Amino acid sequence: MPTPRHHFPPRRPAGPRLRRRGLAIGIDIGGTKVAAGVVDAEGQILREARRATPGSQPREVERVIVELVDELSSDHRISSVGIGAAGWMDLEGGTVLFSPHLAWRNEPLRDNLERLLRRRVLLTNDADAAAWAEWRFGAGRGEPRLVCITLGTGIGGAMVLGGRLERGRYGVAGEFGHQIIMPGGHRCECGNRGCWEQYASGNALGREARELARANSPVAQELIKAVDGDVDAITGAVVTELARAGDGTSRDLLEDVGEWLGLGLANLAAALDPGTFVVGGGLCDAGELLLDPARRAFARNLTGRGFRPAARIERAALGPLAGLIGAADLSRVNRVAGWAR
Repeated sequence: MPTPRHHFPPRRPAGPRLRRRGLAIGIDIGGTKVAAGVVDAEGQILREARRATPGSQPREVERVIVELVDELSSDHRISSVGIGAAGWMDLEGGTVLFSPHLAWRNEPLRDNLERLLRRRVLLTNDADAAAWAEWRFGAGRGEPRLVCITLGTGIGGAMVLGGRLERGRYGVAGEFGHQIIMPGGHRCECGNRGCWEQYASGNALGREARELARANSPVAQELIKAVDGDVDAITGAVVTELARAGDGTSRDLLEDVGEWLGLGLANLAAALDPGTFVVGGGLCDAGELLLDPARRAFARNLTGRGFRPAARIERAALGPLAGLIGAADLSRVNRVAGWAR
């Protein structure tokens, strides 16, 4: 076996724009909540605010964003605003082309918000924002070739290569959750079948647990008890909590999801050859109960295993705050990150 690849020594990104001072507001738009914060140049959050996501209508989401920016800028001098949203952006970062979980189709979100806020706005994919934060301030700090995976309702992804976000030819790179890993498999919200996120996400974990409970399996009794018999209330978070408390069935379910995660990461390693995978998102609350089987499956399925250096798989350091931290920081240093504005 070759000596495992060591993590590259931490290095601060170079370039005058990465040292730009000032406070920025970062906003992370999710399916259930809109989180916002005032972030300084070192990635520290000085103040937070949040609202429930008001349905899926673009105008209502824009109204909530304006409220949050007004609230946070009332006692801070803000230099820029960054928005991280779930969806595919155009290369210029102006339009949400498509969002699987929100009703955005070719939505000119940046222009709308700049008109409402009367200030410049940077718009990016939420996974891109999280990856940038982890590269700048977290578990991937200084890694020359970083791939970030976010595990939540679905699977998001992003790459920071040589100190720049790699967004692809049309701005939609990193949608790793929609690689088809099981042809003809579970239907995905994107319209295809067998996408990776249907097997290695929080939604997938909850679905598998509900199926087991609906069969009234003897091994699912702790799951059923945890929701007082309401099987529809079993979610990935419920399974994770039980697994951490020692429930064997919940641990088995997490191990299954971890194996799917490791298989998908091995596929990405064959294509992208990163030095580090940083894995974040709500499902990572399971910690090593998820990541340990993922590492084993990764090693088992890695192309050229035994004859090549292998990427590290690390848990994200910034947790659910990574998206808003990254969006804020990108708005401050956007030209370095690859936006042409």
